[in-house]
Amino acid sequence: MRTYRYRNFDEDLVHSRHQDYLLPDDYQIIPTGRWQRVWNQLARLIVKMIGWVLICGYYRLRVVGQEKLRQLDGQSYFVYANHTQPVGDVFVPFAILPANRLYLVAGQANWGIPVLGKLLVRYGGLPVGTNLHQSIKLLKAIQQVINDQKIVMVYPEAHVWPYYTGLRPFPATSFNFPVNAGRSVFTLTTTYQTPRWGKRPRMVTYVDGPFYPDTTLPKKVAQEQLYQQVRHQMAMRTKLSDYQYYHYEQKEKDSES
Repeated sequence: MRTYRYRNFDEDLVHSRHQDYLLPDDYQIIPTGRWQRVWNQLARLIVKMIGWVLICGYYRLRVVGQEKLRQLDGQSYFVYANHTQPVGDVFVPFAILPANRLYLVAGQANWGIPVLGKLLVRYGGLPVGTNLHQSIKLLKAIQQVINDQKIVMVYPEAHVWPYYTGLRPFPATSFNFPVNAGRSVFTLTTTYQTPRWGKRPRMVTYVDGPFYPDTTLPKKVAQEQLYQQVRHQMAMRTKLSDYQYYHYEQKEKDSES
């Protein structure tokens, strides 16, 4: 069994050669050119197909509660998910959710990956800002896609921990997006369960929601309330994991290794 050793929950445990890649401040988040719109649809189809291959062929993923999404069919909403698959968390959502309307909030390192970053993530990704200017651009881009009846997916844990079976801490401020936009939230919680055969766990993803922000409350209060609802639901789902594929061990505070 592979072991990951960590000091705190904010650590990046999966690294790539493009980990430090940064986008320029003048980067256009949502392409608007004619050919860019054509490629946008093609890229989404490619990602969706890869997602289905991963679901059926590699992960053998089962989705429970996908029909709940029909409650808001054609409307904009947010999706919050636990972050446990370095590759799958890019592709699989496009197979579960409406691929032509989905955008993923993601770290800028993803844009530095050859081919994937330049041709696929480019059209379905909303890069997290690394400074105030970029953060404002992200907020404006999210508002634009929400106004256009699109779907925005967020991994509030921020860092991917492969096959992790718990729910890591994340801030209530990550819910300023749906509260500011006045939109509902669904959750996708992936669990890891005892396999029927082989060593790799069965992956079961649960869809829950929608959860609605209380627009009668002050924004910070509504944000905290929505955070508590969503976190409680995701935490309850992660308890359904009963199989540990990778072992996670916290380092001693004074450890140098």
